[in-house]
Amino acid sequence: MPRFRKKPVVIEAVIYEPGLEDGFIVGGRYYDKLGDVPRAMGRKPAIKTLEGHHEISPGDWIITGIKGERYPCKPDIFEATYEQVE
Repeated sequence: MPRFRKKPVVIEAVIYEPGLEDGFIVGGRYYDKLGDVPRAMGRKPAIKTLEGHHEISPGDWIITGIKGERYPCKPDIFEATYEQVE
């Protein structure tokens, strides 16, 4: 079976902090932060990705890919996968 190596790609990433989310998930439903977001307990920050809306937590990395797409990454996976270039 043929084997392949993933091409190296430089990405941008920041550690999540409040204000970087696109919206919030409340009761399983996504609300854009520019609209009316219920102030219910348990609302969770989220970002829009190519696959839909994903919850993010303090300490998660928000990665911006080569086409401008954003997605979350847990700290341990980020550390095992990426190294700083600058």
